Amino acid sequence: MLETKIELLMEQIERKKSVSLDELSAKLKWDSAGVERACKMLERKGIVELKYPISILEKPSVALKKPLEHVSRPARAAGELLESYRIVSDHVPSEIKIFKKKGEQKPSYYIAPPEIPPYTRLLLDSIRDEMGKLVTVNIDEIMHSAKSAEVKTRFYEVGKKRLQEVLPSLEGKDVEMLAGILLHETYGLGELELLLGDDNLEEVAVNNSQVPIAVYHKKYGWMESNLAMKNEDEIANYAMQIGRKAGRQISLLNPILDAHLGSGDRVYASLSPISTKGNTITIRRFARNPWTITDLMGEKLSTISSEMAAMLWQAIHYEMNIMVAGGTASGKTSMLNILCSFIPAYQRVVTIEDTRELSLPSFVWNWIPMLTRLPNPEGLGEVSMLDLMLASLRMRPDRIIVGEVRRRREAEVLFEAMHTGHAVCSTMHADTAAQVLRRLMEPPIEIPMVELESLHLLVIQYRDRRSNIRRTLEICEIVPGIGGERLSVNHIYQWRPRGDVFEKINEPMRIYEALNLHTGMTQKEIVEDLNKRKSVLEWMTKNNVNTIDKVGRVMQQYYNDPDGFMKENRIRVG
Repeated sequence: MLETKIELLMEQIERKKSVSLDELSAKLKWDSAGVERACKMLERKGIVELKYPISILEKPSVALKKPLEHVSRPARAAGELLESYRIVSDHVPSEIKIFKKKGEQKPSYYIAPPEIPPYTRLLLDSIRDEMGKLVTVNIDEIMHSAKSAEVKTRFYEVGKKRLQEVLPSLEGKDVEMLAGILLHETYGLGELELLLGDDNLEEVAVNNSQVPIAVYHKKYGWMESNLAMKNEDEIANYAMQIGRKAGRQISLLNPILDAHLGSGDRVYASLSPISTKGNTITIRRFARNPWTITDLMGEKLSTISSEMAAMLWQAIHYEMNIMVAGGTASGKTSMLNILCSFIPAYQRVVTIEDTRELSLPSFVWNWIPMLTRLPNPEGLGEVSMLDLMLASLRMRPDRIIVGEVRRRREAEVLFEAMHTGHAVCSTMHADTAAQVLRRLMEPPIEIPMVELESLHLLVIQYRDRRSNIRRTLEICEIVPGIGGERLSVNHIYQWRPRGDVFEKINEPMRIYEALNLHTGMTQKEIVEDLNKRKSVLEWMTKNNVNTIDKVGRVMQQYYNDPDGFMKENRIRVG
């Protein structure tokens, strides 16, 4: 546990009941002004009473008035420890332990933030009460994402400075840690910020103040945490704070909030009585370190085979149109993000999303990321996905990446973009390739068959809810009908649950035809090119090329000189 001079000071006062400031100063090796300043803060909280004698011969003293109870942190529940690791959020370290209690089906998530002793905690509360006067913020700074980051830094620095004034003996890391806690409590979301600092979490859900906060872990799925909100007012206050920063409002009149944090995380909040058991906040975390193709091919995830990945790389390189489909949390956006890393760096890319989730390598400079915007409480100011798709067509993009297609008009514009020569990738909800075609061809979307012929590949993602594994279920090509016949689906690759293996079902037909038409490659040359890419991907996996930037660099080096790159890195085909 952290030990500060304020605890040592109170130890002396509790033991002697009344003691002079000079004696405390000498005992603690703390200047008299500092001792007096700390005692005044404790006096405002009703803990001690400062006494200033009338006679100049007597010394000022401090007397104990109402000591705090020393409450120890409850021990974690017993169970089998599955995993433990450490996280740091704004200089605040926490230990994470995931364990499984006996007789329970799902593991539990235990987070242990730094334990702050009671009087230091009281001092932090006093400084927190002062922060509103010490840091002035206007509404424009809060709502503007770049300025909001500056405000956050300002809160942190002011809190750190004030702590050093009150407790000058604190060491660097302790000051930074306490300043981080102050930041979370004054400008952030309290203990929720600690959960948002865990990159293994995809969702953080507050269901009400009566039950623990739930978290969705990448590896273990939904789990109960050991944190809970104090009361319903605290949940409502955090929801309103999120709304203010996003320029939106949540109240009894408008009890639902759909907004984004400055980090890009998406927040959905609802107030009672709309949510009948209490106020709620659900935060979907924006991936700080997105999965790469090497992650998905690696033994840990085994989401896709190297041969399947090579085909997708080849398809992106030669500007084929791809639709990624799957159920909720099946990895659609992760796969779309991975496909983006295959795009040549010299091309102009427009990405359109509801929530900022796509990431391109940092050196891709000709990229325009666009986000939709919901209307304000008066119903004004909405910018829909359709608006952005229409706008993107006037920006002369080489690639248009759309987060998710839901409505007919969006699908119409998407397929129009394909027809006008743009390479397009997108996602939609569907469990199989056949279901994708049905959704696109039948009401309410109802895209004409001739339009659908522009779509080359379907990539179907699957998530097993019991084991929480994700797999690329199918890679299929859309084969145009002859003489007005319906489109057909040629299944190229498929995942087999029995044995957990990927199988090649059929040879591509349309892919070979399209590549032959546009590149002049024969079928034999296309297969040779595919095998080269497969060897490069396996080399990347072996050599831990596992960040967006590293993958992007390899792609560009390969595009510049494929044979030279393979020779330089001693990559052999097969």
